[in-house]
Amino acid sequence: MLVSVRMQSKKNGELNRFLSKFYNTNLDIFYEKVWINKYKNPVEMIDLIGAYIDNSDKYNIKMWINLDPNIYIKITKDNADIVIKYLFERYPY
Repeated sequence: MLVSVRMQSKKNGELNRFLSKFYNTNLDIFYEKVWINKYKNPVEMIDLIGAYIDNSDKYNIKMWINLDPNIYIKITKDNADIVIKYLFERYPY
């Protein structure tokens, strides 16, 4: 089963700025207000979650993760550490 990260912004270019910096390339998604990425290994999303939280004061972006069908978890400064620990416990590979 694939899991996903969903990022949203109301501001044009916001996702492009954040993701281009994270991936160290220009993604050319200036007009996109929603970005979804799927992962086979959920642990792979941890770096993105960490970068999102570390830079949440610089960007107007919201993040949700989807680990189970129809269940989305909003990532915030208050729950990011708990979610990351949970990902390592649930998916130890």
